[in-house]
Amino acid sequence: MAKNSRRRGRTAQETVVERVDGGLAELIPDRDRPRGWTLLIDGAPQSHVDLDDPALLTFEYQRRLGHVADLAAPPRQPLNAVHLGGGAFTLARYIAATRPRSTQQIVEVDAGLVQFVRRELPLESGARIRVRTADARAGLAKIPDGWADLVIADVFSGARTPAHLTSAEFLADVRRVLAPGGWYTANLADGPPLTHLRRQIVTAGTVFPELALVADPTVLRGRRFGNAVLLGSARALPVAELTRLVAGDPHPGRVEHGRALADFTGGAAPVTDADAKASPAPPSSVFE
Repeated sequence: MAKNSRRRGRTAQETVVERVDGGLAELIPDRDRPRGWTLLIDGAPQSHVDLDDPALLTFEYQRRLGHVADLAAPPRQPLNAVHLGGGAFTLARYIAATRPRSTQQIVEVDAGLVQFVRRELPLESGARIRVRTADARAGLAKIPDGWADLVIADVFSGARTPAHLTSAEFLADVRRVLAPGGWYTANLADGPPLTHLRRQIVTAGTVFPELALVADPTVLRGRRFGNAVLLGSARALPVAELTRLVAGDPHPGRVEHGRALADFTGGAAPVTDADAKASPAPPSSVFE
């Protein structure tokens, strides 16, 4: 950490509110951490950041994305990472802290949110993180072939993933920017009957021969709305290591892969640009 880095960025004291392109952004202070914040957009929690400890991941789905980043290469080895969806830049901060000298690109469509986060929660000085204001798919199209070791998709508009980021054509462009053996991972949200989640798994399978899914067992059983993290690659995935990490979380999840994951999809059809739909809206009770 830079010598004066603790002086940069707001100390958590009171809620900060600003209207951004995507709605009302709020930074809620973490009462247990002097520079910890939770970002909400229109009341929906997006991410948590601790400026004093960027390697801390508190949201369940972000911890699981963090596990993927941990396993994407040997410890401390720098990555070329693309983040589709910015939020509070939580995962980019995490990778910068755990893998110094990584080169990262964030693509976030909400220019107001980018300005808000940059001002209130500034990135560490010297972090090799570029933030581009653009639609995720348009920004992805500008990344060179084979550049990325890891692509993380965590894009929500009004708590829903936009339709054009759910198709096989979108994932084909993700595959294009990945280095041989690179990984794609996505934060997906769905509830019973899990139609969206099943179709997203099948769609990813048309592009990536190796897949794994991490989720809370109650979500996989269709008992509640929640998040699932999908992982895809052209190379074999470290399923045993991922299972061990997920099992050690405060809220343990389950990892599905292989035949069990194929059976879970239940014959769902892949999504194309022609029939793509936004992910389902969460019930209001999710944020109560």
